[in-house]
Amino acid sequence: MANPWWVEALGLAAGTCTTISLFPQVERIWRTKSAGDLSLLMFTIFGLGLILWLAYGIFTHSLSVIVANSVSLAAVVAILILALRFRGNKNKQTEAQ
Repeated sequence: MANPWWVEALGLAAGTCTTISLFPQVERIWRTKSAGDLSLLMFTIFGLGLILWLAYGIFTHSLSVIVANSVSLAAVVAILILALRFRGNKNKQTEAQ
C-alpha cells in the first residue's frame, strides 16, 4: 500500500531540514579555508549511513528518502573533500583573535 501524499510530504520536509543543516558547514570550510576542528571520522561514518539510507530508499521506492539522502551525501562528500584539502590550515578567524 502506498503512503498518503502527506506522509511523503512530511518525509520531504524532514529531509529538507536535515539536508540544509549541512550547507552552513560547507560554507564555513570554504570561507575560512580551514577544517581543523572537524571530525573526519564522524563525517565518513555519516556518509556511510547516508549511502545505506539511499539504498533503503531505492529498494522501498521512497522519493523523500532518495532525494534527501542523495543531496545530503553530496554535501558530506563536499565537506570531506574540503576538509582534506584544507586539513593543515589554521582557522583565520582564530588567528585574528
